[in-house]
Order: sequence, then C-alpha cells, then structure tokens
Amino acid sequence: MPTPPRSPRSTAAPQRRPQPSPVRAPRRPAPPARRRKPRWGLRVVTTLSVVVLASAGIGHAVMTSLDADIARVDPFKDMKNRPQAGHGMNVLLVGTDGREEISKEQRQKYRLGGAPCHCTDTIMIVHVSEDRERASVVSLPRDSYAMTPAHVDRTTGRRHGSHPIKLNAAYAEGGPQLTVRTVESMTKVKIDHYLEVDFTSFMKTVDVVGGVQICTADPLKDSYTGLNLPAGRHKLAGGQALQYVRARHLDGASDLGRMKRQQRFMAALVDRITSSGILLNPMKFRDVTRAVLGSVRADKGFGTDEMLDLGRAMRKFSPSSSEFTTVPIGRMEFAVQGVGSTLKWDPVKAERLFHALREDRPLAVRRPRGAVRIVPVAPQQIHVQVENGTGTPGLGRRVDAALASTGFRTTRAPVNAATHDVKRTIVVHDPRWDRSAKSLAAALPGSELRPVKGLGATLKVIAGTDFERVRRVRADDPGQGETGVVRGDEVACS
Repeated sequence: MPTPPRSPRSTAAPQRRPQPSPVRAPRRPAPPARRRKPRWGLRVVTTLSVVVLASAGIGHAVMTSLDADIARVDPFKDMKNRPQAGHGMNVLLVGTDGREEISKEQRQKYRLGGAPCHCTDTIMIVHVSEDRERASVVSLPRDSYAMTPAHVDRTTGRRHGSHPIKLNAAYAEGGPQLTVRTVESMTKVKIDHYLEVDFTSFMKTVDVVGGVQICTADPLKDSYTGLNLPAGRHKLAGGQALQYVRARHLDGASDLGRMKRQQRFMAALVDRITSSGILLNPMKFRDVTRAVLGSVRADKGFGTDEMLDLGRAMRKFSPSSSEFTTVPIGRMEFAVQGVGSTLKWDPVKAERLFHALREDRPLAVRRPRGAVRIVPVAPQQIHVQVENGTGTPGLGRRVDAALASTGFRTTRAPVNAATHDVKRTIVVHDPRWDRSAKSLAAALPGSELRPVKGLGATLKVIAGTDFERVRRVRADDPGQGETGVVRGDEVACS
C-alpha cells in the first residue's frame, strides 16, 4: 500500500535542550486533495466532497461508514522501479466514460448514447503541497503520445512489450495499474493515490451541491454533446454541466479547448463548495459525499484517516489556492503508425513542469489576488485610439501610456473628445469586435461598453473623470506550458 511522500528535506540537526516554542508541531501527511474534474470536475468533485465532509467535523464513525461505499482497486500492485517520492502528495485522477446507471431519457437528452470505450476520457495529476496550502492540477491530454511499459493485456491475457499508444488507451489494455505505470514513466512523478470517477458520480455531485455557475464570453454550441449556451453567466445542473465539460467541437482547439473549459469548471466548483455555506452544513457534506462515493474507485490506501487528515488540512482552501495547466505540447497531430494522430509533449517544457511538481514548487510566480484578469483576447491583438473626454489636461496621454504599458496597441497619439464632460470612461467598439471590447473594458475598471456599427477594428477609449488606473489583463491559454498556468480565482466567474 502506498504511503504519503514526506521525504525529509535535510539531515537531522545537533540535539539541543528542549525549550518552549510557539512553533507549531509538524502536521501529519494528508491524502490527496481533489476538486476534480468535469471529468475534470469529476474527480475533483469527489475528493472535494470528502474534504468538505471531513473539515465539517462529521466524525470518524460517519467517515468510516462512507469509506465502505468506495470500490477499491490496487493500481500499485507489484510495481517496481518507481520514481523517487518527492514532497507533497500526487493523486492521479481519471474520468472514465461509464454510464451504466444513467437512465435512457438522460442518455438521449445529454447525448450519452453509444457504447463506452472503457478508456480514460480525462487524466490529470493533482499535486497537494506539503504545507497543504496549494494544489496544482496538471491535465494530461488523452491523445498524448505515450510508450507503455511491458505488461499483460487485461482483456486478452497476452504479454505485450513496450509499444506506442495514446495515453487514454493504457486503461483499456492494462486498467488502473498500466495507467499509473505509464504516467509515472512519462513524468517521473511518483503517484501516491488513485481516484476514478464516471459520468454518473459527476452528475450526482453537481446536482447535490445545487449546481455550478460558469461564465462564457462567447456562445457555446456543440452538436455532439447538445450543449447550447448563449454568452453570459449560467448555473449548470448535473446533465448540462456534463455537456459543458465533454464538449470538444466548439472550436479548432478540440481536446485542448475542452481542457480549458474543464479548468474553468473546476475553479467554479471549488468556489461553489467553499463559498456557498456547504462547508458549514455537516449534513449537506454527508449528502454530497454519499452521492459520489457509490460510483468512485480508489486505491486501498485512501481511507478514513486519510480523508479526515485531508479535510482538516484543507479547511481554508479556496479557488485562489489552486493553479491549473496542461502539459506543454511540442507537436500537434504527431502521426504514429498503428496509433494515429497524437499530441507529442515538448520535452524541455514538460520536464520543467514535472520537476516543479517533484520539488513541490508552484507552477507559476504567484500574483497578488486581482492583479491580472483573464480575458478572451490578448491586449497585443487590440488596437486602441484614446480620447480625453474631460477638461483635465494630459489625461489622454496618461491613459494611452498606461494602456500601452500593459500591452495594448494604442496609436500613441491621443486626441481630445468632442465633449469634455464625460464622467464614466467609455469603450466604443464595432459589434464585430465585441470580444476585444470586453477585454479592453476589463482593463478599465468601471468603464462602459458602447457598440457603434461600422467603427472598424480600432476601438476607441473616451477617458472620463472616473479613470484611476489600467488593470493588467492577459489571454487565457492553458495549452502551452508555463504561459498557460492560471489560478482558480482567475478563471472562475468574477
């Protein structure tokens, strides 16, 4: 049975006479923190529900009874030559396409027809820092090019040598054990716990927490899953949430775009659980956990004590405590004979990412809360003409310079507006460039959007007397390594 990785960071110091000290005693290692996933939210949800339940102080007896509901697997059986344990804890969260308990009506409504592939639809590593103050979630694209270790096919019983495969197919050939072995071989990150969740537990969890709120700047319509959301803010119940996290045909980004939406969903799920009062309601915690555990599979080492330890450690967890990214991709559509088109990781950037996990370091430099806002269009792609709508000399130059310093492509030639009594700063834009306008408005807190047909690609900012500052913004691009690391409170609805 795997044990939590808490390797000592240094050799023992010379002994001294004991003295009173206000320093807290070291905490016991706690198990995996999960907020998992929409398959992302899927698994995360499971662990988070358990965390929530434990942190509410429901008690060991109740947790023990819930523990009995978890189906057990042994993904670490007879495993040898594993990576060295690092600091913190690593949980492999996988979402499968199991749908056995979903009704015929739900299958039709949410486009869940067809036979399941018995493969992992979503795969991620959730790293919980040793001090239990941070969770880093790394999404591993299901079409990632992988080389399996030698193994016995669980379906045919045949012995296979190492061979190329898409990462999600490892589950079909060798179940949880081959999935863990393949991930460890690719990342050199030792996996401490394994959690597996299917469609059923995902839908149940979203419903029992009362739905999850997500925001989208663009309409989302996917004929494959049936998702049809207009731009704006939406509260999604279980079935609609499943459509949202499964959608792969909304844009050219395919699976990478889906992982971005899964990250948004996970952040929203964490926000829902930590801010809605669920954490203060022990019975609600119990209901959430019971709704999920019936269709969850976990390793034998993830038991009552681990759940309680994790819950105590994660009481103050919030969206800002989490960070999300996707393994950096070096080659898209990397063709492999007998396998098809795969995604090949960037070896240098991927190693840098996994090294940070092994060393228990943040994936990105921590930014002060609210310092950077995620927007749909990068400032470098937005052309801006600044006008001074007040009687304050030099305001136009100040606004132009501030926008330019944060990346916007200003004309560097501000002018005076037709009127000088503008109180609230206005972003004037052609409706065809509404996404750019929303990104620009996010950089100007309190500004007003004003569409004007025929204005063209250059947006206009009419500075008002309310102007104070330009807030830093950046585009959301989680598919490209370090530049794609985002914090939970940056991608959740604001």
